[in-house]
Amino acid sequence: MHLVLYAAPNYTEAAVKFIDKIASLPDIRFGLISQEPASWLKPELQAKLKAFAQVENAFDGSQLIAAARHLAAQHGPIHRIIGATEQIQIPVAEVRGALGIEGMSKETMLNFRDKSRMKNLFHKAKIPCARHQLVANAAEALAFAEKNGFPIIVKPPDGAASQVTFKAGNAEELQAALAQIKPTAEKPALLEEFIQGAEHSFDTFSLNGKPVFHTLTHYYPNPLEVVREPWIQWQVLLPREVEDKQYDDIRKANQKALKTLGMETGLTHLEWFRRPDGSIAISEVAARPPGAQITTLISRANDFDSVTAWARLMIFGEFEIPERKYAVGAAYLRGQGEGRVVAVHGLEEVNQSVGHLITDVRIPQIGQEKGKTYEGEGFIILRHPETEVVREALAKVVSTVRVVLG
Repeated sequence: MHLVLYAAPNYTEAAVKFIDKIASLPDIRFGLISQEPASWLKPELQAKLKAFAQVENAFDGSQLIAAARHLAAQHGPIHRIIGATEQIQIPVAEVRGALGIEGMSKETMLNFRDKSRMKNLFHKAKIPCARHQLVANAAEALAFAEKNGFPIIVKPPDGAASQVTFKAGNAEELQAALAQIKPTAEKPALLEEFIQGAEHSFDTFSLNGKPVFHTLTHYYPNPLEVVREPWIQWQVLLPREVEDKQYDDIRKANQKALKTLGMETGLTHLEWFRRPDGSIAISEVAARPPGAQITTLISRANDFDSVTAWARLMIFGEFEIPERKYAVGAAYLRGQGEGRVVAVHGLEEVNQSVGHLITDVRIPQIGQEKGKTYEGEGFIILRHPETEVVREALAKVVSTVRVVLG
């Protein structure tokens, strides 16, 4: 049986889910590389490990390579090595290159991780995206702002999930954002034109360079706005009408973007905008499974296991196209205030009105610490064959449930 390695820096809830799904695949020997000891996993998961190596820093390619070589010496040739987190994609690709393991190369993965490099490729290919520039200091940043106007987005070129991302509406806010990022010539900041419009995602399963299945979502509102406004309860809607003509332009742009970046086999998460005039612009693309429960939304919408499907695609090069059955949405439950959860109001009313639509739920627990991202402290996922039913149910949830922190 093939030896397959999975690189997981920490045992987050999402990581444990991926470990369990991949380790449960038939016809493989499952190996794990992590910064945390195997003993931290539940006994039933430990029993599924055929190989394990602990490293101090899973984002250090040299440490990952040494760990993979050690496991190969003990257990034989490595068939595949994969990881699901954004920041580990380059180190994993370095292992592939060093050990001759099949999969996307470091050069290709840089196209996805370095957002400035990505946008340069997009501009050359005439793919619609924001104007941008790497800046090493405040003078360069102010020159970009003078040329392109405010507001602008300020972030690291290898950021993820709106982390350390700022919207600067004037010179003072730009200076404050730069003070947080502290750009240098060796580690510049990425400045982008702020795109006005509704934000969406486009998630694609590709095999040997060809898209074989896709879904898309609508964000309500845009994640950056959610980050800036703690009171907003974020919603993500995956409509059933993914094949509608209204999405023809983004389907075409997505396919061109993936070809330009060199996508081979895997799952990509593309974020894009629909401007008020109807035109589109691609924000960025990640070559890994999406976060924020979107893999669960994809699973529920199509009645299949999207994580297992991704794993089989990466490991065996196979994908069985599912049937589109439902619209699905997630309402993220964000606490009001600071501290820990002290109360959750409105759950009984939500259960009475839309409980029959709920497929997955994580209720914030009393005493739970405030979440560190815009996903908040919990979520409720709903589905129905009609998109409008799900849209209305999401609105009901976020207008009814109130998480109080104190």
